[in-house]
Order: sequence, then structure tokens, then C-alpha cells
Amino acid sequence: MNDLIELWETPSIPNAAMIAGWRQWADGGATSSELPQYLIEQTHARPIGALQSDPFYVFQVPGTHALFRPEIKLEEGYRAELRDKRNEIYFAENHGKPLLIFLGDEPQLNVARYADAFFDLAETFRVPRIVALGGVYGNAPHDKEREIACTYSLRKMKDELAEYAVTFSNYEGGVSIGSYLLDRAEKRGIAYAGFYAIVPMFDLTQLSPLLQTLIIEQDHKAWYDVMRRVNHLLQLGLDLSDLERAGDKLIASFDAKIDDLEKALPQVNLRAHLTKLTENFVEPSFMPLDDVWKKGLGDLFRDL
Repeated sequence: MNDLIELWETPSIPNAAMIAGWRQWADGGATSSELPQYLIEQTHARPIGALQSDPFYVFQVPGTHALFRPEIKLEEGYRAELRDKRNEIYFAENHGKPLLIFLGDEPQLNVARYADAFFDLAETFRVPRIVALGGVYGNAPHDKEREIACTYSLRKMKDELAEYAVTFSNYEGGVSIGSYLLDRAEKRGIAYAGFYAIVPMFDLTQLSPLLQTLIIEQDHKAWYDVMRRVNHLLQLGLDLSDLERAGDKLIASFDAKIDDLEKALPQVNLRAHLTKLTENFVEPSFMPLDDVWKKGLGDLFRDL
């Protein structure tokens, strides 16, 4: 086993599903960093191991102040907590379905070595496929289903993933850890897919000097729309009703914020501006067969 891997227990989990996220660059709506943490809490997952972090991070670079440094919490001079870089693996079992959740910090150094350790960890548990979570900001309607961009490591995966109402990214530019792992996964023959939610963000500074960028920092609607797909793809059987309610609440809250801005600055025609920015948006529709049956039965009972 890779010497960077520390395992405190190795439960027998054949055909376990694996979800991965990072505190990273491609973290729009906190989809990559906080959605895995939400899943850990909801499934009561327990930590079973970690990757040693020492080879992968810079302590400090002059002039960057807090950009790279670990964070400390002091209480009357006593070190109550030191928040250092972490790369941890959790295990949960939901109705007999084993689930591994990896949550880490995007590496700054030795990324090839990090990738090898990550995939060695997955192979230790004989994981058949991995789904990585991410988010990017864009001009997307806040009250519609989120567009989900998809990446994959093996060409044969495309036909299956196309059934999940995703767009296949044609991005070219700087790479995040989630995208970097695509290359390493293909070289090792590992099925690895990335699901990236397009999270609403609107630059309003052009309308008025009194306005700023409107952004959703924790996009529960994006989390729900990503997890509907992941839940079905990996056959997890997770109850997403709480996440669905959180998404509905977020939409209502964002609507109220727009109403407040409209009342404060009626001359900028904010809603008309947002409509124009998103007028070419085509709402994706992901409705797996089991959801179709559920909706149909619900409509039938309401009619009766």
C-alpha cells in the first residue's frame, strides 16, 4: 500500500461507491467543499483513514499573508484549534449500500504524487467508479434547475453519462485538482467522472455604484441537482428531501433579496437585467424512471 495512506480500519466494502470533493478553486456554491461535508453528516459517516499532508502544501510565501498558512484559533492565549490541511476518507452504509466520501485540500505541491496516493486509496477499497464534485460560477437563473457540466476519464463512459441531462465541457485553461485527476485516472483505467454545477453569479456594478456582485456562496439548489444525478448513477438510495427543501428555501431567499434591491434602486430595473443575462438559458430536465413513477403516483393520489 502507498506509504502516504493511513488507514485506521479497513471495512469489507465490495463495490463501494466513492464521492470526492476538495476545498479548491472549482468550488462555486461550496459544491466541492461543503456538499461532501453535508453528506458526511447526513449519513453519519465515520473517518477511517487519511492521506499524509506533509508533501503537498506550502507553509507560507512572503507577501501572501494568510493565503497558504494553516489557521489557528486561540482562546485567551490557549491553542484551542489548529486548522491544518487535511485529506480524509469517510465510510458510511446506507440501507446496505457502502459509500466512501473523500474530502481534502487541493494540493499545492507534488500533484502527481498526490494523484497516485488518491487512486491507490480508491483501489485499496476496489472502488469501481469515482464521482468528483465541483462548482463554477456563471450567469444562470437562480430559480431554475442548475446546469451540470460533466467530465469523464474513459471514452466509454460518455453514453451512460449523457442520460443524466449534463453538458460535456469544452473548457480550456487552468486546471483544478478535480480535472487534473481525469488524466491520471485514464492512465490507470479508472472510471472517474466530474459533476460541476453552474452556480448563479451576477456582476451588478455596471448598473450602479451602489451594487456589488450578487453571488450564492452555499448553493443548496446546486447541491440537490448534483446529488439527484449522483444518487441515481451510484445507486446510493439517499433521502434528498431535506436538501430539496433547502434548495427551495434558498430560491425564496434570493427572490426576497432581489425584491429588496428593486425597492431600494427601482431605476436600475434589476429583474429585467437578470432576465436579459439569462434569456438564452435552457433548463435541463433530469427525470429518471423511478422519479417519473413517483411523480405519477403522487399526481394520482392528489386527484383521488
